[in-house]
Amino acid sequence: MARTMKLPPRGMPKEEVLKKMSAMRAHDANWKDGRTFSLVYYAGEAAASLLKEAYAMFFAENGLSPLAFPSLRRFENEVVAMTASLLGGGSEVVGSMTSGGTESILLAVKTARDKARKEHPQVTNPEMILPVTAHPAFEKAARYFDVKPVRIPVDKDFRTDVEAARAAITDKTILLVGSAPAYPHGVIDPIRELAAIAKEKNICFHVDACLGGFLLPFIRKLGYPVPDFDFSVPGVTSISADVHKYGYAAKGASVILYRDKHIRKYQFTVVTDWQGGVYASPTIPGTRPGGAIAAAWAILNYFGEEGYLCLAEKVMKTTRALIDGINSIPGLYVLGRPHMSVFAFTSDTVNVYALGSAMQARGWHLDALQLPPCLHIMVTAAHENIVDTFLADLREAVRETRESKTEIPAGAAALYGMLGTIENRQMADELVLELLDNVYTLE
Repeated sequence: MARTMKLPPRGMPKEEVLKKMSAMRAHDANWKDGRTFSLVYYAGEAAASLLKEAYAMFFAENGLSPLAFPSLRRFENEVVAMTASLLGGGSEVVGSMTSGGTESILLAVKTARDKARKEHPQVTNPEMILPVTAHPAFEKAARYFDVKPVRIPVDKDFRTDVEAARAAITDKTILLVGSAPAYPHGVIDPIRELAAIAKEKNICFHVDACLGGFLLPFIRKLGYPVPDFDFSVPGVTSISADVHKYGYAAKGASVILYRDKHIRKYQFTVVTDWQGGVYASPTIPGTRPGGAIAAAWAILNYFGEEGYLCLAEKVMKTTRALIDGINSIPGLYVLGRPHMSVFAFTSDTVNVYALGSAMQARGWHLDALQLPPCLHIMVTAAHENIVDTFLADLREAVRETRESKTEIPAGAAALYGMLGTIENRQMADELVLELLDNVYTLE
């Protein structure tokens, strides 16, 4: 049974509050030392210090009112403009800052829906076409905005099947989606081909570059092969890019971009007949934390192009070393052909979920993926010095897993292993809903 908890009758001294908070984080993931491969993008203490100071300077300000805080308006407009220039856009490309990739994706879907309502009112049951590798935020948007998701397959390299995309389009389709790259395997969809179809059919095409938006432009300048994916491609109408990923900004900072103002206007919400006055909101929240906007502006100016190129080079050299090292371990191999610093690996000879548990026991946090079963790695500059140690532990964990008679791994790996055996997906959904409910219940 969940326990109750009341507000303390008397306040605690500052030192005691901070001491309790520090104790509570003792078992959190060790991201600073490169022991985790997701969730946190760390570019060193100097950058972290700047982010904290910039965030604190504007921690009380509210981005809801650009008239009250013109500094935040300037920060946001300049972050949007710098992001647009990185992603092939000129002065005509516009956008907004959001709280993260999910909000950016939600807005892209909402904008496409409202644009279709205005320009194609005969479409009463809108649909959007998603590769099976597209981020679940699109499914969330589908449920929020009543847009039917139509899932299409990917090829053997996990890139969207272009002909399947073409075949899925109907007179109800309002949006086609591609990823740059897709999170599970780090591969970029055939954006140019998909965008051409969208342009031909006169529908919106969104590129989810939440993961790659602040890395792909720089690795391309370093000479790494990067397929076309941005506004230089005809037919691309919107792009999402997270500043708090490879832009190394403070959480939560993302950008949603549109090819022009005509498209962006469908994102906005305006209410002019409220007794509290005129309400105009560019994004989903009303109150918007000024600290996140200010910190994003600060970090972009702190690193500049030179700094981001340096970080990108470190990340890609580390990535190549990890991929080569994993592929050299008998029985392990990387899936697909990753374009950047995110990839998944699996095995035909060992249970990868058990392998993930063995690595967890050694202090490494690897996310477990499914369909097919695999383990996931997201590389940042923080991983530059852990390659040899990680690969040595991985080799030992593979040996241990082969020799072990334990079939049931622990933790998240056990969950994925179990879900993979459930054919009734509604039952699987209910199981995860129950687990989620338990996680967010006070013990």
